[in-house]
Amino acid sequence: MRKVKKKVNAAILIIGNEILSGRTQDLNVSFLSDWLNRKCGVVVEEVRIVRDVEKTIIKNILELSKKFKYVFTTGGIGPTHDDITAKSISKAFNKKYEYHKEAYSILENYYGKKNFNDGRKKMSKMPRGSQLIRNPSSAAPGFIIKNIFCLPGVPSILRSMIDNVEKYLTKGNIIFNKSINVHTVESSISRELKNIQKKYIDKVEIGSYPFFRLGKIGVSIVLRSSNQKKLKLCLFEIKKMIKIKKIKIYKY
Repeated sequence: MRKVKKKVNAAILIIGNEILSGRTQDLNVSFLSDWLNRKCGVVVEEVRIVRDVEKTIIKNILELSKKFKYVFTTGGIGPTHDDITAKSISKAFNKKYEYHKEAYSILENYYGKKNFNDGRKKMSKMPRGSQLIRNPSSAAPGFIIKNIFCLPGVPSILRSMIDNVEKYLTKGNIIFNKSINVHTVESSISRELKNIQKKYIDKVEIGSYPFFRLGKIGVSIVLRSSNQKKLKLCLFEIKKMIKIKKIKIYKY
């Protein structure tokens, strides 16, 4: 008998004043969500953005770690005074905040003893018992403690590290996507989509998203499911509905 995989979920906690101030645009949520869904079958169900405030980080870490299988944090593990993610997580789980021996060695070898200043040493401090997430770009590792995966905020560095995360994850069912773009407005197909969604409740998720491209108004109908058979059947019904209503399909 084939073993059915359970749903595996996650949350993302973006940490950084620069994101909330608008000075820096976050690029990590879309990348992480796509990678987790497509590669690991892990569904991201919640995203939060918080300031570099210890009490706030602790509160959110404790809430999310209880609610989700995995929590991914980005930001706040650099060398400066406002990089307090590792220290805050240590306090959240009552773990000693200390130099990780292997991380310290990695960074000391990378920078050389002469240039291994206090700020760089700080990047090797994390909760006691942490596992390292290797960093092929700039050496400074991320870390895992309990079900928390701590990653850097710089998108290019985070992306270079992501393959070193996969081996630590319990994988769920891969979520497949199908989409179709049509020349209409949402209100003209809302009733039909609602009826189709009822038939595939808990099997296929149907979303409709209006767009305006090159002077053309339309709707993207997006289907998501871990069941490819149900996904195809649902798509067939939607195409049939579109044909009956004589709606034009955009092809790009």
